[in-house]
Amino acid sequence: MRILVVEDEKNMNRLISEAMVDEGYSTDRCFDGADAVEYALAADYDVIILDVNLPKLDGFTVVERLRAQGCASPVLFLTARDSVLDKVTGLEAGGDYYLTKPFSFDELRAVVKVMARKYTGNKTNEYQVGDLVVDTSAKTVTRGGAPVDLTSKEFALLEYMIRNKGVVLSREMIENNLWNFDYEGGTNVVDVYIGYLRRKIDKGRDTKLIHTVWGTGWVLREE
Repeated sequence: MRILVVEDEKNMNRLISEAMVDEGYSTDRCFDGADAVEYALAADYDVIILDVNLPKLDGFTVVERLRAQGCASPVLFLTARDSVLDKVTGLEAGGDYYLTKPFSFDELRAVVKVMARKYTGNKTNEYQVGDLVVDTSAKTVTRGGAPVDLTSKEFALLEYMIRNKGVVLSREMIENNLWNFDYEGGTNVVDVYIGYLRRKIDKGRDTKLIHTVWGTGWVLREE
């Protein structure tokens, strides 16, 4: 999952971002409303965590502009503005959830997971293709009932693929969702991690789940 954190208070931005990184999410950070619009339109975020009182553009205006330009990423308002009117304004602007400060980081993590789950249309934290089962909450993977040990980045790639099972994912789509804007890795990094997954998920099995669509990308499906 890829998260955008928009918070002008730099220490709070850092704390929220670190909490998201600890959950295994690729995280981008920005500090004003104008940059928030630019970031959100440049990448496909699973959740946008958005303050309301921001420089340049307030959070309500940010969401209105994003929705007007077709951005459907779920938006979680995280703000000290706790009046009923503010909450109504935020939700009517196009926000999906409203969490007031001070807040519990445990609650924030839980809300982000629920929002991302709703965005993908899955009603539970478990995703399945054939005999492959991925629990995005427990961060566990099994195939045929046997556990599969993955690194955090391998798990992130598999989670992205299984959330989009049956969809052909291009290299650019995978890069945009698994690595943030600061990443400066090699151009073949996606191929490398696809190879890692294949060895751990498909090697030695009659039914392959990770398929190459030549000239386009990769898809996770049972054939």
